Parts: sequence; structure tokens; C-alpha cells
Amino acid sequence: MRKEEIKEVVKKEYAKIAQRGSCCCGPTNSCCSSAEISEDTIQEAMGKKMGYTDEELKKVPKGANLGLGCGNPVATASLKEGEIVLDLGSGAGFDCFLAANRVGNEGRIIGVDMTPEMIERARENAKKGNYKNVEFRLGEIESLPVADNFVDVVISNCVINLSLNKRKVFKEVFRVLKPGGRFMVSDVVLLKELPDFIKNSIEAYIGCLSGAIMKGEYINTIKAAGFREISVIDETPFPIECMANNPTAKAIVEGLKIPFEKIKEVASSVLSTKVCAVKPGKTA
Repeated sequence: MRKEEIKEVVKKEYAKIAQRGSCCCGPTNSCCSSAEISEDTIQEAMGKKMGYTDEELKKVPKGANLGLGCGNPVATASLKEGEIVLDLGSGAGFDCFLAANRVGNEGRIIGVDMTPEMIERARENAKKGNYKNVEFRLGEIESLPVADNFVDVVISNCVINLSLNKRKVFKEVFRVLKPGGRFMVSDVVLLKELPDFIKNSIEAYIGCLSGAIMKGEYINTIKAAGFREISVIDETPFPIECMANNPTAKAIVEGLKIPFEKIKEVASSVLSTKVCAVKPGKTA
């Protein structure tokens, strides 16, 4: 499948998630629950698994947490009052709203997402929560609709792995950050190359597996963009068991006749990681 086709499929699938209002696990196919448990309970459980606290989960408007992501970048971004924060792949606005609570009324949050349905849902959530310091812009993370040297902090949650040009993404992050600005991303990286049956699976791409690159390559891409003080803050195994009953894993297992045990073996080389770095220069 060509890059343009992959991008369109990813956009289409995430549009479905925005309209459905649930993560890829879905209310009846989640590893976290049975069909009798509500969608809200499932998404809360997924949020906790990713590192969000009860307090954080209760602070955001209902419908902002879609159970997407692989970490909590806001928790480790050390946001300060008055800062301008950019969220790459902002989805329904979950991390944006958490960040808004930290930067206060003098701060500003910009969420960028390539899916119109996600932007629409995020804007509705911002109205519900009466967030005056949050805005959402339609755009791609490889070509951010943000001015040069404009933001203090960039965050992202399990989105850069979906990009087909990660080098360009990090160059764009470098461009929009002020000198001395920083980024904090949660993402998926690899310890060893994935087998072809995963690499060639569009379902695995949507599920944040086949778009991931080697950890060393990921760090070197950040370095090549000009960043310094690059640090891996935390690493945890990718929770492949949470895919046991969801559509992503089912499509791979059933469509390609791959035993789930084989999928688990592959997952041992997949990490959920938190990476931070700084753009050289002095803050204003």
C-alpha cells in the first residue's frame, strides 16, 4: 500500500473513532471489561493504564478521553503558568484540557489533528468544558499550522509513530518551538524489527505497531532535527494483551492466520516510551 493510501486509511479509521466515541478496543471488545461494563468505565480503565490519575480523568469534559495513547505526556512535561503548549494529534482534546488546567488563564493550548471529525469533537468538548484558552486546528504534524518560534512546549501521545515521515515531524517541532523550548512525547518504539506480516498490516499500522521504528533511529531522528538534552524518561512494554479481543489484533490473527501467542512474542520487542528534548537557545 502506498504512503498516500495508508494516510487516508488511518484518517478514515480515526474519523470512525471520533464518531463512535470510543477507542479501538471499543465498549464490547475491550481487554479491560466485559460487554456489560459501560464505555465510560472502559475508557477510565484505559486512562489509568496509561498513567492518568483519577483526578485528571475527572477534570476533563465527558467524551474527551477516547482511551487512545500510550502514556501521559502532560504529567512529565513540567508545564508552567502562562506557557503556550502545542499538542500533536490532539484527538478529542484530552491532553489539551489537562494541559490547559496547568498553564492557567494566561497560558494557551493549541491542538492539531488531521481528522476533521476529531477537530469537531474536540471543539465541542472545549465548549462543554468552557475552555477559553484552548483552540484546535486542522492540519498534519508533518506541516504544522503554527508560526515559527511560537510555542514553549510540544506534547504528543502515541501519534508520531503513525507518521510516514518522522524526520519531517521533528523538524517541524523544532521550527515551532521557541529557543529553549522543550517537547515531551509518549510514543511506541521497537527493540528489534517487526516481521513482515506485521509491517504489511494496515490494521497493525492503525493499532500503532507497524508504523513504529527502532528506538535508536527514533532518538537519532530527534538529534538530527537539532534537539539537545535528549532523554528517555520511562519505558514500559507495549500492552499487547489489551489487544487480545479488539479489532486490530483480530484482523491480524484471523486474516493472516497468525496465532496470538506469536503476536505476543512480537510484542516483546515493542516499547511504550516517554522522550523529552530541548531546542538550543535562551527563552525570552
